[in-house]
Amino acid sequence: MDCSVPDNFGSSQKLMDLAQQLRQYKSPPTPFDDDDDDNEEQKVEESAGKLVSQLGFAESVTPVAQQPPERFRPKRAAVLICLFEGDSGELRVILTKRSSKLSTHSGEVSLPGGKAEETDANDAETATREAKEEIGLDPSLVNVVTCLEPFLSKHLLRVIPVIGILSNKDFNPCPNAAEVEDVFDAPLEMFLKDENRRSEEREWMGDKYLIHFFDYEMNEKKYLIWGLTAGVLIRAASIVYQKPPAFLEQNPKFKVPRVVQNDTIMP
Repeated sequence: MDCSVPDNFGSSQKLMDLAQQLRQYKSPPTPFDDDDDDNEEQKVEESAGKLVSQLGFAESVTPVAQQPPERFRPKRAAVLICLFEGDSGELRVILTKRSSKLSTHSGEVSLPGGKAEETDANDAETATREAKEEIGLDPSLVNVVTCLEPFLSKHLLRVIPVIGILSNKDFNPCPNAAEVEDVFDAPLEMFLKDENRRSEEREWMGDKYLIHFFDYEMNEKKYLIWGLTAGVLIRAASIVYQKPPAFLEQNPKFKVPRVVQNDTIMP
């Protein structure tokens, strides 16, 4: 596969306007951003009743965020929501299908990304470094515009979604075969629509919640987008298009164990 980087760096007015819009976005503060201990108990009660994304849920609205650092020290990771303008002017996002040989989440659709390394300066560097390693995306082609609030993965890994805009939609991916089986793209607005979507009801600590599945087909290949990836893209699409999804995204009273162990896994 051709791994050369095209030398056209033009951006449309639409993408420049989007970049300006997203740079003004401020993610909700986590509870530990406020040192007022008097409100701690109230915050726990309030957040326990808020709505949270399913199987990959926004950390700031869950009780786990109020736990002292010595109780809950999740490893940090970042994923790249790399947007570009399609031939019809629609916003599209780059996705990968993980290698079937991987020990975790094998064969699943995901966003480029991975765990942070000590040498990473920030979450944007983690996301773009991993994207380069996984699909050969040169970080210089990505205009990082904002970071969303942290999500917690099924294994309670703290995942930071990083939104970047691709400066050249003719980028030719070079997937690392050890990690990535396929690279494709999908329309971002799809994650706000009820078309090609289904959901399953599950239960966690006595409360029911939904997992969303998006069926997508491209170049005669079928992909299933669900879990953390779907949750992150629903949130990203809501922010980009400044409107909620056309379906019930979340369920209330989604609780997390008061003491989180290293092997704690959501169902």
